[in-house]
Amino acid sequence: MKYLYLILFGLMLFNCKEERKPVSLSADEIITKSIEKAGGKIFDNSVIRFNFRDKYYVARRDNGQFSLIRMFKVGNDSVFDLLTNSNFDRFINNSRVILEDSLKAKFSASVNSVHYFSVLPYGLNAEAVNKTLLGEESIKGKDYYKIKVTFNPEGGGEDYEDVFVYWIDKEDFNVDYLAYSYNEEDGVGMRFREAHNERYIRGLRFVDYNNYKTDAGSIELFDLGKTFDKNGLKLLSKIELETIEVELLNQ
Repeated sequence: MKYLYLILFGLMLFNCKEERKPVSLSADEIITKSIEKAGGKIFDNSVIRFNFRDKYYVARRDNGQFSLIRMFKVGNDSVFDLLTNSNFDRFINNSRVILEDSLKAKFSASVNSVHYFSVLPYGLNAEAVNKTLLGEESIKGKDYYKIKVTFNPEGGGEDYEDVFVYWIDKEDFNVDYLAYSYNEEDGVGMRFREAHNERYIRGLRFVDYNNYKTDAGSIELFDLGKTFDKNGLKLLSKIELETIEVELLNQ
């Protein structure tokens, strides 16, 4: 009788294990978890200030309204760029400059790009963003969700045709790597970025990036992770945010 109980107990354990199916997450769910890990809704009501290369940036986000600022010097002139929900303006020495539409679009995209990368993955749940789970992939011995991101023409910005790939850690949901293709005036190309120097400031995650390129024209965007894993990419530059300050609004 004792052995019968042991057998029944063993069968119960086996059935419990069989019922534990792997959790299947969608691309939207993975991105949402990643945004939450990076600070989530704290970004929605914040002022973030930082230096990047020779320019100073300020991002104010307040319940859907945003002001993205870039300030720098050209010779003896002070340039102040302001991108909001509705417009872009440039001021030189405190005087507003009248710009052609093409220049407005170019400067606007330039300002937005730096602010966009500074707070990733925040922003990837916007309505104009399309996310597709490509599967899973291992890089440097760690397992990642691999997600393709594209943008709709409406609301997707000047560079809506760019394609991104994000590698999100399966354990902690951090974005450790990303890649993107671009088509600009100075050419077509791809970049692969490796996140490092992670730090949290007032609950918000910031990272720097090692920026890589490939000289092999035959490599596809979606294969850059495998190429990096085999040390097949060349370090092009460093993307480093300095003197970051965070102010939380409505606290």
